[in-house]
Amino acid sequence: MQKIPDKKWLLERVGGARDAWRNSVRPARIEPVAAGEESVWDYPRPPQVRGALGPVRVEHAGQVIAKSDRALRVVETAGAPVYFVPRDDVADGVLRETDYVTVCEWKGAAVHYDLVLPGVRVEHAAFAYPEPLDDLDANMARIAGWVAFYPARVDACFVGSEKVVPQPGGYYAGWVTRAIKGPIKGGPGSQNW
Repeated sequence: MQKIPDKKWLLERVGGARDAWRNSVRPARIEPVAAGEESVWDYPRPPQVRGALGPVRVEHAGQVIAKSDRALRVVETAGAPVYFVPRDDVADGVLRETDYVTVCEWKGAAVHYDLVLPGVRVEHAAFAYPEPLDDLDANMARIAGWVAFYPARVDACFVGSEKVVPQPGGYYAGWVTRAIKGPIKGGPGSQNW
C-alpha cells in the first residue's frame, strides 16, 4: 500500500489551497431554510466535525455493509455532510485498502478502499483519514481511521430511515437528505464554491 505523507509535510503544502478556498465565491441564489433544515452555506470553512443526525446504514448487494449509531459528520461550506463511521461498525472483511491516496487541504491524506463481497468489487467505495490534520479543528482527530462511504458507489446509504442522495458530481462523498439545502457544490459551474 502507498505510504501516507506525514502531517508536517502536508501542512507545508496545503496553505495555498486553503487560502484559495477562503476567497471562494457564493452562488447568486441560496435556498431558504425552514425549521429542522440546514443550509450548506451556513456550514463553516474550514470544516468541522459534528454529530450525525441519526443512526446511519450503508447497504450494497443486499448486505448491510456498515451500521452505526455513533457516526460523525464533517460539514464544510457548500458541501453536503460526509458521514464517518467507526471501523468497528463496518462489516468484517468487506474493505480492501488500495494504493490510491487523495489529499484534502483541510483534512489531510485519505486512503481509499474497495468494497469486496462475493462476486462483487466496487472500486474506491470508501475512504478514511488515518491521521487527519487537526491544526484548525482539534475535533478532526475524532475521525482518525473512521470510514466514509461514497453514496454514489454503493446501493444505498441511510440517515435514520431516509435514503440519502449522493452529492452532485461524483467527486465528493456528501450525503444529501431532505433537510440539507443548497445549492450544493459538485455540479457544473460550482468548482469555485
